[in-house]
Amino acid sequence: MERVCERANLQAALKRVRKNQGSAGIDGMTVGELPDHLRKHWPVVREQLLAGTYQPSPVRRHAIPKSGGGERELGIPTVVDRFIQQAILQVLGPRFDPTFSQYR
Repeated sequence: MERVCERANLQAALKRVRKNQGSAGIDGMTVGELPDHLRKHWPVVREQLLAGTYQPSPVRRHAIPKSGGGERELGIPTVVDRFIQQAILQVLGPRFDPTFSQYR
Protein backbone atom coordinates (compact mmCIF):
# COMPACT_ATOMS: atom_id res chain seq x y z
CA MET A 1 0.00 0.00 0.00
CA GLU A 2 3.02 2.28 0.44
CA ARG A 3 3.58 2.25 -3.33
CA VAL A 4 -0.08 3.05 -3.91
CA CYS A 5 0.30 6.14 -1.72
CA GLU A 6 3.45 7.45 -3.41
CA ARG A 7 3.07 10.99 -4.71
CA ALA A 8 3.85 10.21 -8.36
CA ASN A 9 1.35 7.35 -8.41
CA LEU A 10 -1.35 9.52 -6.83
CA GLN A 11 -0.72 12.33 -9.30
CA ALA A 12 -1.07 9.88 -12.21
CA ALA A 13 -4.27 8.46 -10.68
CA LEU A 14 -5.75 11.93 -10.27
CA LYS A 15 -4.86 12.80 -13.86
CA ARG A 16 -6.56 9.62 -15.11
CA VAL A 17 -9.73 10.14 -13.05
CA ARG A 18 -9.96 13.75 -14.24
CA LYS A 19 -9.53 12.65 -17.85
CA ASN A 20 -12.22 9.96 -17.56
CA GLN A 21 -14.68 12.33 -15.84
CA GLY A 22 -17.78 10.27 -15.02
CA SER A 23 -20.81 10.86 -12.86
CA ALA A 24 -20.84 11.71 -9.20
CA GLY A 25 -21.25 8.88 -6.74
CA ILE A 26 -23.64 8.64 -3.82
CA ASP A 27 -21.98 11.63 -2.10
CA GLY A 28 -22.62 13.95 -5.07
CA MET A 29 -18.94 14.97 -5.40
CA THR A 30 -17.81 15.73 -8.94
CA VAL A 31 -14.41 15.09 -10.46
CA GLY A 32 -13.79 18.85 -10.43
CA GLU A 33 -14.19 18.92 -6.65
CA LEU A 34 -11.75 16.06 -6.05
CA PRO A 35 -8.45 18.02 -5.83
CA ASP A 36 -9.77 20.35 -3.10
CA HIS A 37 -11.30 17.43 -1.23
CA LEU A 38 -8.01 15.52 -1.33
CA ARG A 39 -6.04 18.54 -0.06
CA LYS A 40 -8.28 18.60 3.02
CA HIS A 41 -8.89 14.91 3.63
CA TRP A 42 -5.97 12.97 2.11
CA PRO A 43 -3.95 12.55 5.35
CA VAL A 44 -6.85 10.69 6.99
CA VAL A 45 -7.62 8.61 3.89
CA ARG A 46 -3.93 7.74 3.50
CA GLU A 47 -3.68 6.63 7.12
CA GLN A 48 -6.77 4.44 6.70
CA LEU A 49 -5.33 2.88 3.53
CA LEU A 50 -2.00 2.13 5.19
CA ALA A 51 -3.72 0.73 8.30
CA GLY A 52 -6.08 -1.41 6.22
CA THR A 53 -9.14 0.26 7.70
CA TYR A 54 -10.36 2.23 4.68
CA GLN A 55 -13.99 1.49 3.83
CA PRO A 56 -15.26 2.41 0.35
CA SER A 57 -18.57 4.24 0.20
CA PRO A 58 -21.69 2.53 -1.11
CA VAL A 59 -22.18 2.86 -4.86
CA ARG A 60 -24.92 4.93 -6.47
CA ARG A 61 -27.27 2.67 -8.41
CA HIS A 62 -28.36 3.72 -11.88
CA ALA A 63 -30.46 1.70 -14.33
CA ILE A 64 -29.56 1.77 -18.03
CA PRO A 65 -32.17 0.54 -20.54
CA LYS A 66 -31.10 -2.43 -22.65
CA SER A 67 -31.79 -2.44 -26.39
CA GLY A 68 -33.69 -5.74 -26.12
CA GLY A 69 -35.79 -4.53 -23.21
CA GLY A 70 -35.14 -4.61 -19.53
CA GLU A 71 -32.48 -2.71 -17.65
CA ARG A 72 -28.87 -3.09 -16.66
CA GLU A 73 -27.92 -1.88 -13.20
CA LEU A 74 -24.77 0.18 -12.83
CA GLY A 75 -23.00 0.83 -9.56
CA ILE A 76 -21.26 4.21 -9.68
CA PRO A 77 -18.53 4.62 -7.05
CA THR A 78 -17.68 7.95 -5.46
CA VAL A 79 -14.95 10.00 -7.11
CA VAL A 80 -12.66 9.38 -4.12
CA ASP A 81 -13.15 5.62 -4.44
CA ARG A 82 -12.45 5.81 -8.20
CA PHE A 83 -9.25 7.72 -7.42
CA ILE A 84 -8.16 5.07 -4.90
CA GLN A 85 -9.10 2.23 -7.28
CA GLN A 86 -7.04 3.85 -10.04
CA ALA A 87 -4.03 4.29 -7.75
CA ILE A 88 -4.21 0.60 -6.78
CA LEU A 89 -4.67 -0.50 -10.39
CA GLN A 90 -1.55 1.40 -11.47
CA VAL A 91 0.53 -0.52 -8.93
CA LEU A 92 -1.02 -3.98 -9.30
CA GLY A 93 -1.79 -3.91 -13.04
CA PRO A 94 1.79 -4.08 -14.32
CA ARG A 95 2.55 -6.88 -11.88
CA PHE A 96 -0.41 -9.09 -12.78
CA ASP A 97 -1.14 -8.25 -16.44
CA PRO A 98 1.68 -10.49 -17.75
CA THR A 99 0.15 -13.49 -15.95
CA PHE A 100 -3.19 -13.20 -17.74
CA SER A 101 -3.81 -14.90 -21.04
CA GLN A 102 -3.93 -12.73 -24.12
CA TYR A 103 -6.97 -14.77 -25.15
CA ARG A 104 -10.04 -13.68 -23.24
